[in-house]
Amino acid sequence: MQVIVNTKKVYDTLDQLAAAIAAANPDFSSTVMVGIQQGGALVSQYLYELLLKNNPHASSLEHGKLDITFYRDDVRNKILAPDPMHLPFSIEGKTVILVDDVLFTGRTIKAALDSLFDYGRPERVQLCVLVDRKEHRQFPIQPDYTGITIPSNRTDKLKMVITQDNEPQVVLFIP
Repeated sequence: MQVIVNTKKVYDTLDQLAAAIAAANPDFSSTVMVGIQQGGALVSQYLYELLLKNNPHASSLEHGKLDITFYRDDVRNKILAPDPMHLPFSIEGKTVILVDDVLFTGRTIKAALDSLFDYGRPERVQLCVLVDRKEHRQFPIQPDYTGITIPSNRTDKLKMVITQDNEPQVVLFIP
């Protein structure tokens, strides 16, 4: 395991993402933030807390977690246990800020969109990712908010993790 993005850089990037989200959404009254389990849920929790702390108009922003286990196209190839799901609000007619830690092929985002639409029809969906690996995209999916673009090999596995000191880092798992 090799650290690609250290804790300070992750926090700086989260600050930039939160500022960009706030600038694009001046009124959060019909906006919700949804993190894709697992890494996206961690990123979205940080962003949600930053938005609440730095933007008085964000007090109406609702936050949830989306499990996409049974929407993945590779679920037939693996035995997967579902993650906790927490969407205690309606997404109908709202702006959904969908958050993930790493955007790779786009398959996770497609699965998340399929899952979201089972919960209602949002007005629009904005995609926010901490790390973009855009050279490996298999679907025409592009983020609205990108933290860091990291060139990588197709076989690399990048993921945001929480250290033993409870700090976020982006790491490369070497195959």
